[in-house]
Amino acid sequence: MDIEVFVICDAATDSAGKLNVLGAFDSILGRNLPVLHPQCTVALRMRFSRPEEGEHKIKVGLVDADGHPVVPDLDTGLHVRFHGPESSLAANMIMNLQRVQFKTAGEHSINLSVDGRFERAIPLTVRLIKQDSAQVQN
Repeated sequence: MDIEVFVICDAATDSAGKLNVLGAFDSILGRNLPVLHPQCTVALRMRFSRPEEGEHKIKVGLVDADGHPVVPDLDTGLHVRFHGPESSLAANMIMNLQRVQFKTAGEHSINLSVDGRFERAIPLTVRLIKQDSAQVQN
């Protein structure tokens, strides 16, 4: 299995197997804690080879710097089934997050596990903007 795309973004769609991603980002700005982010999406595109056909468990977690969950883990299943002679198959997954509340500023992480095995993490930084100036602080 190969991870082709793993990103946090403003929105994503899957149109007949095409993954469309809008507004990929790695930081969120806020004026004070907690920082409320109204809506975002985790977009994932994985490629499986023929021997990997079958059921797979996907887990995505958003955690703060101390490893505490920001939202409950997203656990889902994926059934990979080949319908033709191709040697690999891509699968898209789109996970929408609504009204995410960040209680701390600084580094956060979006972690991906497949079949119980950690595969990848992407960073997400929450920054506070000082009220009296446009300076950003962690």
